[in-house]
Amino acid sequence: MDNKFAIPGAILAGALIIAGAVVYGDDIRERMQPGNTPSVREQRGDTLVVPTLDVAVAASDHIRGNVNAQITIVEYSDLECTFCKRFHETMNQVLAVYGDKVRWVYRHFPLDQIHTKADKEAEAAECAGELGGNDAFWAYIDKIFEITPSNNGLDLALLPQIAQDMGLDKGKFESCLSSGKYAELVEAQFQEGMRLGVNGTPGSFINGQPVRGAVPFEALKGMIDDQLAK
Repeated sequence: MDNKFAIPGAILAGALIIAGAVVYGDDIRERMQPGNTPSVREQRGDTLVVPTLDVAVAASDHIRGNVNAQITIVEYSDLECTFCKRFHETMNQVLAVYGDKVRWVYRHFPLDQIHTKADKEAEAAECAGELGGNDAFWAYIDKIFEITPSNNGLDLALLPQIAQDMGLDKGKFESCLSSGKYAELVEAQFQEGMRLGVNGTPGSFINGQPVRGAVPFEALKGMIDDQLAK
């Protein structure tokens, strides 16, 4: 990015916490396009520079929390990623603590080179959203993360049963899933994530500031508090 700014003391402290922490995430290289991803951090002398990216939120996005919140966290995630499963719990903790001050936007970033089932699981979540609305989408995501052993361990035969257990029409769900109607949406979100510099999961943005990996709650809290203080 050409438009970068130096972080004042409070943001710098939060960034250094994240940089110094052990940050976990699943990585991908095969589908990355060289030269198309912005730098997450640059060092200029003694100043740590983190770009703020334009991560637009659309009306079609799946949002949990207050849609008009001051803090927007956009997460690119893979439903078979162990670290995404951990970060999902962290994000639920964030919403419990901050309430209407935070909105959480979920986008798909299936690492299908290592998690061959993740694409279909992402499509299944979209089918749940089609049949039951935004709440059903989030409930389906919650359930997948609850029951999957991760790393391609979930039996895809369970996907329609999960929908039925949620009160969705199983036949309509199966028809939606088998049609593959959401495959292009899932791929488009993956490509948009790559354009923004996501190269592993979870990959998130807090008001446009990149956050790599399943950072712990306290590190995330520091960044949120800094944004709230502005």
